Order: sequence, then structure tokens, then C-alpha cells
Amino acid sequence: MPDGSVSDGELIDRWRRGDELAAAELIKRHATAVARFLGASGGGDDVEDLVQEAFFRAFRSIARFRGGSSFRTWVMTIASNALKDLKRRARRGDVLSLEDRDVADTSADPYGETVSRDAVRRVEAELGRLPRLQREVFLLRAQEGLEYDEIARALGTTPGAARVHYHHAVQRLKRVAEA
Repeated sequence: MPDGSVSDGELIDRWRRGDELAAAELIKRHATAVARFLGASGGGDDVEDLVQEAFFRAFRSIARFRGGSSFRTWVMTIASNALKDLKRRARRGDVLSLEDRDVADTSADPYGETVSRDAVRRVEAELGRLPRLQREVFLLRAQEGLEYDEIARALGTTPGAARVHYHHAVQRLKRVAEA
């Protein structure tokens, strides 16, 4: 099976020629990041289904992938659209979880532990209240480490706008964490 030295582009070409294992490798490489993004974006209990839907849509329309962005960015865009579709249908807002985020070790200090938990809860709640674009830009930048041009392509905006949305999200989350 392909290893890490095989590019996503080559795997896409292999899949287009009928190599099912190439598709499996693409999913293996990117599913965790897509799931993390969807979970933090409010996918809730639907994350697994949304990840499957995103990859299903991606492989169904792979002919439209031109390589102008990375495969991961393209799948993140599709996943974001699948989540928007789900939310439109369900008309519900899910609470975002930051359980996997690093927090200072306060295990030896009960007061510090309580303060940290409270700060995480406040930030988690505020993240859920951010405007959709600010929240998605923040998550793609902070959680997935995408560059602004990749974020812009994924969300249909400009790199400058992505920077502004990220800045506003960070400022708002900092104020809540410090409160």
C-alpha cells in the first residue's frame, strides 16, 4: 500500500484509474483531521456520518478536483458544506467541545484546576457563539494549522478576510478566557 512518500495527487490519480486502496489511503491520511474540524465546528453526534458524507461527496466529484488547493483543504470545504447542509435541515445548534485542547497542568492545585475548567467552559461556550465564519477560520487555523490562503479557499473568502476573522475570534476568546 502507498506510504507517506506518495503524494495525495498521485493517490488521486491512482484512484481515478480504479485503485481502491489509494482512496483508502487518502481517507486514512485525512479523516482524523476532518473529524476534528467537524467536531469542533458543531457536528456533535453526527461527526462520523459527516466525515463519511464528506469523503463520499469528494470521491463522487473527484473529477472537479484540479489541485488548486491541497486535497485536505478541498475535503475540509466539502465537510464544511455537509455540516451546513445538516444544520440547515436540523435547525439546531450543537455545543462545541474543547476536551482535547491542551490546558496547563493544574492537577496538584484544586483551585487552579477549577479555574482552568471554568475558563475552558467559558471559551467553549463563546466559541459556539462566534459567527460561523469566525469560528470556522479559527478552528482551521488553530486546530488544523492551515495557512490563510488554504482557509480562504476552503471557506470561499480571501486570505485577508480570513486573517481578520481569525484576529477577531482570538480577541473575543481571549477576553472570555481572562474574565
